[in-house]
Parts: sequence; structure tokens; C-alpha cells
Amino acid sequence: MTSGYSPPRNTVRVMTPYPPAHRQDIVDDLHGHRVPDPYRWLEDADGEATLSWLAAQDELFHKVVDALPGRDRLRARLGELLGSGSVGSPVWRGERRFFTRRTAEQEHPVLYTVDPDGTERALVDPMRLDPDGTTTLDGWQPDKEGRLLAYKVSTGGDEESLLYVIDVASGERVDGPIDRSRESSVAWLPGGEAFYYARRLPGDEVPAGEHQYHRRVYLHRLGTDPDEDTLIFGAGMDKTNYYGVGVSRDGRWLTVSASQGTAPRNDLWIADLAASSPEAPELRAVQEGVDAETGLYVGRDGRAYIFTDRDAPRSRLCVADPSDPSYETWRELLPEDPEAVLSDFAVLDDLERPVLLAGWTRHAISEITVHDLETGERLGTVPTPGLGSIGGIMERPEGGHEAWFGYTDNVTPSAVYRYDARTGETTLWASAPGTVSVPEIETRQVTYTSRDGTRVRMLVSSRPGMSGPGSPEPRPTILYGYGGFNISLTPAYSASILAWVEAGGVYAVANLRGGSEEGEEWHRAGMRDRKQNVFDDFHAAAEKLIADGLTTPAQLAVSGGSNGGLLVGAALTQRPDLYRAVVCSAPLLDMVRYERFGLGQTWNDEYGTADDPEELGWLLSYSPYHHVHPGTAYPAVLFTVFGSDTRVDPLHARKLCAALQHATASDAPILLRNEKEVGHSARSVSRSIALMTDTLSFLAAQTGLDLAG
Repeated sequence: MTSGYSPPRNTVRVMTPYPPAHRQDIVDDLHGHRVPDPYRWLEDADGEATLSWLAAQDELFHKVVDALPGRDRLRARLGELLGSGSVGSPVWRGERRFFTRRTAEQEHPVLYTVDPDGTERALVDPMRLDPDGTTTLDGWQPDKEGRLLAYKVSTGGDEESLLYVIDVASGERVDGPIDRSRESSVAWLPGGEAFYYARRLPGDEVPAGEHQYHRRVYLHRLGTDPDEDTLIFGAGMDKTNYYGVGVSRDGRWLTVSASQGTAPRNDLWIADLAASSPEAPELRAVQEGVDAETGLYVGRDGRAYIFTDRDAPRSRLCVADPSDPSYETWRELLPEDPEAVLSDFAVLDDLERPVLLAGWTRHAISEITVHDLETGERLGTVPTPGLGSIGGIMERPEGGHEAWFGYTDNVTPSAVYRYDARTGETTLWASAPGTVSVPEIETRQVTYTSRDGTRVRMLVSSRPGMSGPGSPEPRPTILYGYGGFNISLTPAYSASILAWVEAGGVYAVANLRGGSEEGEEWHRAGMRDRKQNVFDDFHAAAEKLIADGLTTPAQLAVSGGSNGGLLVGAALTQRPDLYRAVVCSAPLLDMVRYERFGLGQTWNDEYGTADDPEELGWLLSYSPYHHVHPGTAYPAVLFTVFGSDTRVDPLHARKLCAALQHATASDAPILLRNEKEVGHSARSVSRSIALMTDTLSFLAAQTGLDLAG
């Protein structure tokens, strides 16, 4: 058996000049800072100069990447690994259930229902809606009786979401489309005649450039013109607000949540629909102006269950009377754990002693505990398949003794398990539909010290015996991170990780500050003026991998997307000596102008705003586009961007790509992969395989991993 490694001295180099990109003499004076912007012309996606430059970049990309060795074998193996398909947890309405599943042959997950007699039917199949594969299912919600289904789809990756309603029995559309429904929840009233939802104002009613903002909460009655829907909430509030709506199962209680962009706090209101009409609910505040995230759910027992990180950065669960759920009335049911983060809960009440299931992540590993429903006393644990990640815990809305949850880990495709509270047993409910041969790998959780002394963890995967103490030799390694927006990186089945490790590489995932692996304090330690902590954690992870003998700077690649693209952009500009290659996907990189494009204004609580002199200083201290220095030997970089991305504008990657191509003293390639008709998130399987083939073959060529061996 070969080692799968060859020295990186034969890596691909760019021997031809880069496409010309003229530099403009633009310097902005911002709060006393002189900020150059030589590639502002690349912000114009439709400009003739930009289109010409993109065409030349595309030609260069294919010239370099299409010829890399091992691509056909890699593409085939990725297809095999993704052939496992996927399956989602069931959502119950009486004896009817709804779930998603993707088989090996399907490009997208399909939404199915199973009738009470056991008949299974497809309800929403994106490929039937669009055989080109560019339509994605963005979300869905059955009504309380399971007779109607609201679902949202978008096309070409724009994530703009058209909302439809279908009759579940016949599959026929009975309402919609309702446009401008991006990021909207749907809260049905009993009977299925109406629902609450969020919708943006029409573009001609808002200032220029603000069409992605200005949401409102409406009540929609089926069969009526959505432009005549009743305005419920949101007028006069912050333009970047996101709204969430919920209606209790009995239809009595309406909850409305508002958060300013992605800020880690929200305001929350509740209305008694028995005392006021659905068209004019009398909303009263549960929480306003409080620096915490709080959600409220009224259970079958009539209690308000309050999930909050208020006074509990790792979150806790409280109960109150929904007629007066003010903070002073909260009674703590599940206190904050000193080590684990509370993530989910479910109520099982068809028992002699009703219980509460609580989902937790302990240092990024999931677990479920069982508690007395009335007192919160811990009674035991729910057996889980391994050290992995648990999906949402689902119960029957009308009550019961069963719960379902999704599970995955590094070698286990998505599966659904059923827990029976009467027996205490966990059994496999549904496995991924495809059959796949998964390579043998081992994953270790490694703890290391960041620059300021903070202890950080990362998961390191490799072939058995290749990443622990006494490993035979340094390996080509990919270090992945995100570090932002309270998002946790937990173990999950990944075709790209498995393919890389199977070929002999090491793959590490760092749980950086800015995420939620250790709760809200961990998040806030990596945002705003503390964003540099995230980059320091990442550099320290790289140094740990090198110090432990797992890799060397000549064999170390880094990868990240979106906020993770900002992470690796900062990594390559701050420590170009530490990394051999970089994949930077759908990134934020010009942090001075990021608020002007995409959904940028919803993120200024996470990063800060350039409109504030002090906060501009934070942004300029690390903004990758503003830290490119001519004469520096930069690593090999592959930018991947998506033409229909309405979250993060591809201009960020265009500008940094041009800047690096101009400045680098290295002959390591700086490339741009520009893909059309896809967006920031969901994509078809075949497009995913093509993207992974390009990125992994690029990193393998740079770090010396032999994909063809």
C-alpha cells in the first residue's frame, strides 16, 4: 500500500502572466484613515471590463485546474460517497408524517409524506419543478391538521423564496406564489384557513439599494391576494429586522420575535388570540431591549417554555404562565450547565411520569438527557449511536412517549433514531437510503492553546495511526474553520473529508471562538473588536498541527467559506508563511465596504460598521483586501464564487484575487473559479461534486497528496 504522499516540490505553478487588471487611484478619507481601493471597478459585475477580466480568469482557472492529476478518480469517489443519500427526521401531524430524503440518484432532497395507511408519496421534488437542477427547496411547514403544506422554493441560487401552499391529499397547489418570502417562518392557525408569515416590502416602496431589507409580519388567508394581507407587526422598526412567528397548537397564543440582523439578541412578544382577533392581536412584551436571545413555546400543558441565554451564556430552560411571562415570573426548569450548551428540548407526556428530553453539545459532541417534566430533575440519558451530532428532537404535537432525532458523525451518513420513553431504548428508525463503502478513519479531539492562553479544541481525522503520537510522517493537511455568527462546527458525514483522508491526508476542524461550541460567551469572544481572537485561534491550530508532527507549512492547506472565507483571507494575509494553499469560498474580504452589498447591513453587529470611527479601526485592522503587500510570497489561492449569491457579493473575491495576483512574489497560483446559476447555499449533487473535485485536486496538487496513486 502506498502512502498517498509525494513531496510538494512538484506542485503546480503559474508560469504565464495573470490577466491584466488596471489599478485605479482611488483613496477614500474615512474618519481620518486614508483607505486605497485600486480595484473598485471590479464591484461592477456587469461592467465590460469586469466581464472581460472574468473571462480571462476562467480561462486561466481551467488551464491550471483541469489538467491536475487524479481528478477523474476523485470525482468518481466523491460520487460514490455522496451516493449514501440523506434522510430527515419526521414531522408528525396525527398519524401522518412528513420528511425529506435523497437517494443516490437524486440531485436534491425530496419532501415526502406518509399517509395514515402507510402510503408514501412525494410532495415537493425540486427536479420535477426544474429539470435543470437550479431550483431548491428552502423550507416547509404543514398546517396543524396535516391537510395543507406551505413550502418555499428559489431558483438559480438567489434564495429569494416563493411561497406556495398545496393540498396534501391531492398534491395540488391551492395558493401562491407569494414572493419576497425569504427567511420567513410560517405559523398556521388551526383549521388551515390562514397563517402568519414575514414578507419584504415591494422594491418600489423602499429606498434604492434596500430591497433585501424592510420585512413585516402579515396574516394571510388562503385564496386571497397576498398584497392585501393584514399587516400585523414591523412598521417603523429597524429595516434589517428578521421576524419569527409561532402559534401554539391550540391556536390561542401567538409569539413574534424580532432580531436586528444577525445580532445575538432579540425582542419577543406574545398575544392571546382568545382575547384579541388574529387580524389585530394585542401583543405584549416578553423581552425588549435585553442583550439576550430568548424563545417561547406554549406546550400542551399550557405552560410557556422559555429557552434563553439570558443570565446563562450556555442557555437554560424556564417555565412561566403565558398570560404573564415577564422575566420576574420565570421558574428555572433546566439550569445552565457549566460545560455543555443546551441546544434543544422535547416534551413526552403520555407517561405515568412525564419527561423532558434535553439536547446538549459538550465541546461540539452531542448528547441527550432525560428530566422530570415538572421539576427538571435529571433521570437519565438517551442512548445515542456514537460521538457525533444530534439533529432536532421531534415529538408528536398531540403528545406521546416517543421522540425522533437525526444523527451523523464523521463516518455515518444521516440517519434517524427513535427513542421510546416507556422502555428507555433507542432504535434506528431510518437510515440513509444509499449503500456506501466508507474508509476506515479515526478522529481525535485535540486541545491547544491560543495566543492569549485560551484553550481551544479541534477534531483531527486521518487514517488509523496517522495523526496521533508517533505518526509515521507529516501529511498533507487541510485545516477548516468558521468562527462566527454563533455557528457550531460538529462532527458530520462529509464526502470531501472522507475522500481526502482516504487518499492519505489529514483533515482538521477547529472550534474557534466566534462559534457556539462553548456558548454565547465563546461567540462574543470572537466578534466585533475581538475578531482577531478568531484568527489567532486558527493560526494556533495550524501551529499545533505542525508542532505535533502531523504536517509542515509546505503541506498545510486551509479552507473556509462565507465568514470562513473571511477567516482564511485573514489567515493568508496575516501569516502567508504558515500556509501552502488556500481555498476561499464565497468570502467577505473588503471589510470597509461590506455593508454596501448583499446582506452586509445585517451583519454589522457581528463585525462592526465602517460608519463608526472606532469600529472602522477594528475592520481595517484585519480586512484582508487592505493587508495585501507587494513583494510578499503569498500561498496558492483558489477563490470560488457563485454568480447568483445574494448574501455575499462575489466582488469581494474578485477584488482580493486581483490584488494578490498583482502583489505576490510567489509563483504559486492565484485563481478564481466563477460559477453561474448557483448561490450561497444549497446546490445540486452534481454541482457539489464538481466543486469538491476542483477544490480538493487544487489543494492536493499544492500539498503533495497523490490522488491518483
